[in-house]
Amino acid sequence: MRRPARRGRLAAAWPYLLIAPTLVGTAFLLLYPVARNLLMSVQHFRMAELIRGDAEFVGLANYTQVLGDPDFWTVTGRTLWWTALNTGLIMLFGTLTALMLKALGRRMRLAVMSGLVLTWATPVIAATTIFQWLFQSRFGVVNWALDALGFHSFQNYAWFAHRGSTFFILVALIVWQSVPFAALTLYGGLTTIPAELYEAARLDGAGAWQTFRLVTFPVLRPLFALVTSLEVIWCFKCFAQIWVISQGGPGDATTTLPVYAFQIAQSLHKYDLGSAVSTLTVLILAAALVFNLRRMFRQEGEAL
Repeated sequence: MRRPARRGRLAAAWPYLLIAPTLVGTAFLLLYPVARNLLMSVQHFRMAELIRGDAEFVGLANYTQVLGDPDFWTVTGRTLWWTALNTGLIMLFGTLTALMLKALGRRMRLAVMSGLVLTWATPVIAATTIFQWLFQSRFGVVNWALDALGFHSFQNYAWFAHRGSTFFILVALIVWQSVPFAALTLYGGLTTIPAELYEAARLDGAGAWQTFRLVTFPVLRPLFALVTSLEVIWCFKCFAQIWVISQGGPGDATTTLPVYAFQIAQSLHKYDLGSAVSTLTVLILAAALVFNLRRMFRQEGEAL
């Protein structure tokens, strides 16, 4: 009698044993860095402590210093503006691209979707390097094309030496990388909407905008909220693209919170303050996502 009972317990535990390596790896790769970062943020942890390993506990002194620094609030405002601008453009172009895919024929749809997938699959550093080549001052394709079109002021124009143009290039890069995910996800949602709803809207005399506002968006509101939340996370935590192209410059024009935390920790070797900034970054992002999700569920409840 004991063997069947033992086999039954083993069979019940087998699924958990299969996922145990993944859980252990996730805990090590995610939970340990978070816990280590939190610990460093409440310690005096500079280069000496990194070498000796004896960090002094200072409580919330690092957070007080960071929150009392005007530069932190300037960077926070820039990060929120950066996130809102990129997310808005991504959702706009992603929605338009998804609607275009639905209207295209089979072959053209396949071609466009292939291009979107290839764009999405391009590694971040490779895409960033391509944009650096495109906007290179002397041999870049963008300057050559603008000069050929008659805009001779762009001949040898140094895009990365000006605050506005550098910010514009980074926005274009982030949007270009992110639109494929949003477009393909929303297109998948569009294919699930019953054709009878669109037929009823056309019979009622609804135009394209009214059909989208009264049929498409209400049906796909949860999907739009989910994609928006994911894009907020993607834009808010962007680091590699900004660091490779500008390292937060010119000046501090493209310094966002992830870049700011890295600058403090690695350039100034103030690992405790950098950890505090990164912790505050996560808290700000979490608060924004909770607000967005609560609003989504509230709208869903009102619709029901």
